[in-house]
Parts: sequence; C-alpha cells; structure tokens
Amino acid sequence: MARPKKWRKIEKIPSIFCFVPSEDKIESIPGNILKIEELEAIRLKDLEGLEQEECAEKMEVSRPTFQRILLSAREKIADSLVNGKTVHIEGGNFTQNICKVQCIDCDKEWMESLENLESIRSEDYHCPVCGSTKIVCRQTCNGKFFHRNCCKKRKNQQ
Repeated sequence: MARPKKWRKIEKIPSIFCFVPSEDKIESIPGNILKIEELEAIRLKDLEGLEQEECAEKMEVSRPTFQRILLSAREKIADSLVNGKTVHIEGGNFTQNICKVQCIDCDKEWMESLENLESIRSEDYHCPVCGSTKIVCRQTCNGKFFHRNCCKKRKNQQ
C-alpha cells in the first residue's frame, strides 16, 4: 500500500485563482494548473527570499520535497509565460493547520487537515480502525478539547 501524501502547510490562500495572457478568446487559450502548495513554495522562496531549508520547515516538508514542489511550480510558470498559457491555481494536498484527531472508542490517533474539521463534525466521519463516529480533535478550545459541537462554535466565531 502506498504511503499517504503528507499535508503541505501553507500560510496564505490566494485571492486570485486565474491569470490569462490576454482577454481575447480566453476559452481557447491552453493552460497550466498550479497547485496551491506550488504557489506557496514560489511565495516563500522567490517573493519572501527565504532559504530552502526555512521554506521546507514552514511548509512542514523535507527539503528535497520542497525542491520538487518549487521546480514543478517554476516549470509551469515558465511554460505559461513563454508560451502564452493561462495559469489556474487550484487543488493540491495542502492545509493551513494540522490537527491531531483521536477516536474515543479505540484511542487511535492520526493527523488531519484542519479544513477537514467540517467532515469531522458530521456524523458521516468514521474512525479508520473501528468505524466509530466518536472523534475528538485534540486542539484546545478555551482550555478544553473540543468535540463536534465546539468545533462548530469555533468555526462560526472565525
């Protein structure tokens, strides 16, 4: 069985998700899809000017993984600039925060994207080991571990 991809931690979600070389016949212009973690790698290395080791630490990946993400992003951007292609920013395996999740029934612990808390709050989310819906995120909320209802309150407060 293949190892699951590690979440790439990002600080900023882009506000613009598409760049086009001209306004003429946008539908017929070929494009590249730049993953959100690739954009984050470009932001950290090329815009912020951080060293690769610092960038990798911020994204919580290894330095070789950061290098692969950065090279992929630069190749797509160069192709778009040189060949007049659009750039669509979407998808990827990213999170803005990582939460430790635990099953109350079997004590299984795993890491989950904070963005997945919506599904953790739903009754459809199950423990991968025992199938229980009694899942707790180990982030703290006013000094207490929060459960489904507290997660919902926390999201409404944001």
